[in-house]
Amino acid sequence: MKKDLHPSDYREVVFKDMSNDEVFITRSTVAAKETIEIDGVTYPLVKLEITNTSHPFFTGKQKLVDTAGRVDKFRNRYGDRKKK
Repeated sequence: MKKDLHPSDYREVVFKDMSNDEVFITRSTVAAKETIEIDGVTYPLVKLEITNTSHPFFTGKQKLVDTAGRVDKFRNRYGDRKKK
C-alpha cells in the first residue's frame, strides 16, 4: 500500500444497531461521541437506527415500530375500514 494513503483518524469503530443490539467492528473515519468496551478493548461507538440485521428487506420480516402511537391515532380517527 502507498504510504499516507488513509486519513490519520482511520481506526476501528463499533457500529451498533439500536433496534436489536447487534454490533459490528469495522475501520472508519466517522466521528464518534461515545465509546464502548468489547473484549477489554475500548472503541469509538456509532449508534444506528437500522442495519442489514434489522431491515425488513434483508431479514424478510416486517416489523412495525410505533413509538409515537401514530397507528392508534390513525385507527381512532378513521376507524377500521374493513368493517362493513
